[in-house]
Amino acid sequence: MERERLRRGVGLALAWVVAAVVAVVVGVAAVTGLGDQIRDRGPIGDNELVRDLALDTRPADLDSGEPRVEETFRDDFGSFVVACQGRYALGVGRPSPAPGWRTVSYERGPDDDIDAVFSDGRRSQEIEVYCDLGRPELSELEDNTLPRDD
Repeated sequence: MERERLRRGVGLALAWVVAAVVAVVVGVAAVTGLGDQIRDRGPIGDNELVRDLALDTRPADLDSGEPRVEETFRDDFGSFVVACQGRYALGVGRPSPAPGWRTVSYERGPDDDIDAVFSDGRRSQEIEVYCDLGRPELSELEDNTLPRDD
């Protein structure tokens, strides 16, 4: 009887330890994956902004074996060409600002989403693009009026 209680107690303790380890592993995996998305680091994590266009000489590229699909996004700011290879987005070349606009910054990728910020002095527009089943899709186009310097 005493031996049976001991064996049952050890079995319950062992089951509790296994359940705790599984819960910790699942929790760490979930926080790591979700944390990357919250911090905008994407599946690869190359979200480095290009701010000095003169220094941007390295082409964004990804040798994933997936077909590359390009899309050009246009608005008042000008145009921004984005390519997708699977779920990874890449900025193709430099963004092309419209007359009177300038490129403030942009991401070249590869990343799960990339963006570019443009300004004409009075307004700014930020475009964010992600890959949906291997095709570039507009996630957000944010249009802001900049405060006047008085």
